[in-house]
Amino acid sequence: MNEKIKYELEFPIHASPSLLYQYISTPSGLSEWYADNVNSRGELFKFIWDGAEEQAKLLTKKSGERIKFRWIDDEDEPYYFEIRIQVDEITKDVSIMITDFAEEDEVEESKMLWENQISDLKQVLGSA
Repeated sequence: MNEKIKYELEFPIHASPSLLYQYISTPSGLSEWYADNVNSRGELFKFIWDGAEEQAKLLTKKSGERIKFRWIDDEDEPYYFEIRIQVDEITKDVSIMITDFAEEDEVEESKMLWENQISDLKQVLGSA
């Protein structure tokens, strides 16, 4: 298996952290923008895109702040993806911070995918 590279993205977003948290931490919220459909049973989340299914394990979550998953395919690897809500202490501006891993030749494609998904999220929130 090829080594994956860690990358981070920041997306300014106009929404309250508590509302955003619903969209990043619940199956119904995630299915609004991240995947076509999302189901969960305990720590196991099932993401469905165009009929294809990927499973991820919930590693950690902190209410109102962040959620971290590991794909089942990466079970024995240190890879994960995290969606974190960041609020600037001074301006109170809200951003979504994405941490993810991709193989070197897939980093750009992977970043574009996140950009598209966050753009969908902004539309759902009406903050596009």
